[in-house]
Amino acid sequence: MSAPPVTEPRPQEGRATLAGPRFRPGETAFRWLLLACLVVAVVFLLVLLGYILIEAWPRLDSRLWNNFPSIRRPEAAGAQSAILGTVWVIAFTALFCLPTGIMAAIYLEEYADPQRWYNRLIELNIQNLAAVPSIIYGILGLGLLARQFALGTTVLTAALTLSLLVLPVVIISAREAIRAVPQSIREASLALGATRWQTISRQVLPAAVPGIATGSILALSRAIGEAAPVIMLGAITYVAFNPEGLQSAYTVLPVQIYNWIAQSRAEFHHLAAAAIVVLLVILLAMNAAAIWLRNRYSKRW
Repeated sequence: MSAPPVTEPRPQEGRATLAGPRFRPGETAFRWLLLACLVVAVVFLLVLLGYILIEAWPRLDSRLWNNFPSIRRPEAAGAQSAILGTVWVIAFTALFCLPTGIMAAIYLEEYADPQRWYNRLIELNIQNLAAVPSIIYGILGLGLLARQFALGTTVLTAALTLSLLVLPVVIISAREAIRAVPQSIREASLALGATRWQTISRQVLPAAVPGIATGSILALSRAIGEAAPVIMLGAITYVAFNPEGLQSAYTVLPVQIYNWIAQSRAEFHHLAAAAIVVLLVILLAMNAAAIWLRNRYSKRW
């Protein structure tokens, strides 16, 4: 025998149904307002990028990275010393701040007792230091590192100062990545007889690598575009040689761009726009690497 057909009950009159979402004028207006803000921001960014590309087009050639800066001959000038100076400074900034920041994050997240007053004081200071203006770090580096410790206005001083600048960001992002690893992984590793350090080094850190790498690259992306601290630390505008070591004089792309923009001749403005394009390419490459690492190695628990 066939089963009797099943009929759906009709909704009773006077009761709300789930046939579709109700129209809310306030929510719709707010959504369109957000979309309008996004469109304005994107259009402004595209216009700005278009203007920079148009200005930089006459000098986007091999002269830009093969030649050194020149005050009298802008048609033959380049930014080789600024590009290599930026690479030197950022490389040593990463060498100084990343291991320190990651180890500090491991201590605060895995070993520190949150009930101790000094641990709470450390966390409070890290959060406050992340919001300090960069010029303050430049003054600190000039007064303490360059003069008090007699390091001079060199690549080493700039790298140490920028390390202090981005260190709070590295610590906070590394802590968030470590905190995102489920507690059950730690408990399972400890239950199998592993020590705390074995659990951290073999289970927690490999799982937190995507978040740590993403935060670290974004922190270095901030450091590479800073001009205020390195101006205080002697990143002189005209350097016709490449850095030869940690004690060498240097210049960086933001300072070189500022110097060219301040000139009155149009050729220097084209040079500045071309250097801006180079700096943007470096920043976009670093951000793309951060996104790739996050998407490639991220895990959903």
